Amino acid sequence: MLKKLDKIRFRGHKRDEFLDLAESPNASDTECGDEIPVKIPRTSTRDNEELRDPAGPGTIIMASGVQDFNRTESDRLNEIKGHLEIALLEKHFLQEELRKLREETNAETLRQELEKERQRRLELEQKVNEVLKARTEEVPAAQQPAKPQMQANGTDKRSHTVCSRLQKWFCDKFGEYVEDFRFQPEENTVETEEPLSARRLTENMRRLKRGAKPVTNFVKNLSALSDWYSIYTSAIAFIIYMNAVWHGWAIPMFLFLAILRLSLNYLIARGWRIQWSIVPEVSEPMEPPKEDLTVSEKFQLVLDVAQKAQNLFGKMADILEKIKNLFMWVQPEITQKLYITLWAAFIASCFLPYRIIGLAMGLYAGIKFFLIDFIFKRCPRLRAKYDTPYIIWTSLPTDPQLKERSNATVSRRLQTAASRSYVGSSAPTGISKDEDTSRFHTTKRGNFHEVFNLSENERPLAVCENGWRCCLINRDRKMPTDYIRNGVLYVTENYLCFESSKSGSSKRNKVIKLTDITDIQKYKVLSVLPGSGMGIAVSTPSTQKPLVFGAMVHRDEAFETIFNQYVKITSASSSSES
Repeated sequence: MLKKLDKIRFRGHKRDEFLDLAESPNASDTECGDEIPVKIPRTSTRDNEELRDPAGPGTIIMASGVQDFNRTESDRLNEIKGHLEIALLEKHFLQEELRKLREETNAETLRQELEKERQRRLELEQKVNEVLKARTEEVPAAQQPAKPQMQANGTDKRSHTVCSRLQKWFCDKFGEYVEDFRFQPEENTVETEEPLSARRLTENMRRLKRGAKPVTNFVKNLSALSDWYSIYTSAIAFIIYMNAVWHGWAIPMFLFLAILRLSLNYLIARGWRIQWSIVPEVSEPMEPPKEDLTVSEKFQLVLDVAQKAQNLFGKMADILEKIKNLFMWVQPEITQKLYITLWAAFIASCFLPYRIIGLAMGLYAGIKFFLIDFIFKRCPRLRAKYDTPYIIWTSLPTDPQLKERSNATVSRRLQTAASRSYVGSSAPTGISKDEDTSRFHTTKRGNFHEVFNLSENERPLAVCENGWRCCLINRDRKMPTDYIRNGVLYVTENYLCFESSKSGSSKRNKVIKLTDITDIQKYKVLSVLPGSGMGIAVSTPSTQKPLVFGAMVHRDEAFETIFNQYVKITSASSSSES
C-alpha cells in the first residue's frame, strides 16, 4: 500500500519544478498578490499519523496527485496541438518545395533534350568531316595514274592548268553565292517563354498603345475628313481628289502623299517640330510605373487586361464570322446580292476599258466618302433604309447568333408538338397555356417540378431558364461535403431553387420560399480580391448564418432578378393581407 501511495505522490513533476502562482504570467489578480497571505493549514499529530499510516484514508495526498495528473494531461494536449500546427506548416512548405522541384524537373528535361541535340550535331559534323577526308584522298589517287600521260602530252597539261585556273577563279568569285543556295535542314528552335509578370504586362500594354497610336490617328483624320470636321480642309481634299480621279492621276496622288508623309517623318526625326492633324491631339497623362504592386493590384491588372483582350478578340471573331457566313450562303438573300454584283463587275471588265471602270470606281468612292456617308451619319433613318453595305453588314449573323436561332426554332417546334399532343390527349379543361408549357420544362435530372417536389405550375423565369452556375456555401454545416455544393440556381415565381450537381437525390437540393427570405444582399466571399465579389447572401429564419451562392459569373443579373421577384412577391402578399 505504501508503494502505491508513493507512485501516486510522485507521478507528476516535483513541487519545486512548478512555477509559483505569483510569478506565473497567466495568473490572474485574484490568484496571485503580495498582500494576500497564504494560509498554511496546521496539521496535528493525529493527522500526521493518518498521512503516514498506509491504512488511513489518504484523501489529501490522493487529491494533490489527481490535480498534478490533470495538469500534466492538459500540458500534453497543448503540446499535441503545437505539434499539429507545426505539421500543417511543414505540409504547406513541403507542397511549395514539391512545386519548385516539379518546375526544376521540367528544366532538367529541357537540358537533356538540348544535350541530345548537341550530340546529334557533333555526330553530323564528324560524318561530314569523314566524307570530306574521303573525297580528298580520292582526288590524289585519281591524279597519280594520270601523271605519266600528262608528262607525255604537254598540250594536255596546259589545257588542264587553264581549266583548273578557270575553276579556281570561278570558285573565288561565285563560290560564296553558290554556298547560299545549298539546301540545309531547318533547325527547330524552341522559344523560351517569359514567366507572367505584372511589370512586364504593363510595359507591353504601353508599348502596344504607343505602336497603335499612328494608326489610330490616321483613322481619326480620315473620319474627320468624312464628317467635315474642318469645312475648308474637307472641301480642298474633295476638290483635289475629284480632279485627280477625273484626269487619271489618282495613283500618282496617293504615291505623292506617301512620299510627303515620309519626308515629314524624316524632318520630325531630325528634330523639327511639325504637327499636322485635322483633329487636335489630346496628350494623355502617363502614369509612372509602379515597382511593387500588391496582390489585389496585380489581380485587378490581370482582370483589366483579360477584359480588354476578351472584347478585342470578340470583335475580331465577329468580323471574321460575318465574312465567312457571307461567302458560305448562310443567308442566301444577302449572298445573292454579292453574287449578282460580282457577275456585273466581271461582264463590265470584259467589255469596258479599264480607264472607264477606274474612273467610275474613283468617282463613286469620292462621292460616297465625302457626301453620302456624311448624310447617312447625320440621318440614321436614311442609313437604315438606303445604305446597302451597312444593311448587309448589320444583317449578317455571327455563329453564336446562328446557334441561338437554331435553339429557338427547335424549342418552338418542341413546344408546338408538345401542345398538340397534350391537346389531343384527355386533359382537364381548366389548365392555362403557361401551366401546359411548364410541364415540359426539364433540367438535367428530369422534370423541374419533380426534381424540387413543387407544383406543376412552378417553372424557372425566362431570364434563368438554363440557370446560373454557382456553389452553395452553407456555413451552418461543418462537414466539407455539406459545407460547399456545386450546382445550378433557378428562380421561379415563388421559390429559389438550387440543384446540386453531385447527387441525383432531392435531399441535396435546396428550395427556399421567397416570402421566407428576411434579407438578400451582394456578398464577397474573399475580402482579399478586388471588386464587389461574385456571391449572393440570403438570410432565412431557419438558418443561423445566411446561405451564400458564390462563384457566380453573372452575379449582378441574378441578384437583380431575385431581388425584383422578391419585392414583387412580398408586395403582393402584403397587399393581399391588407
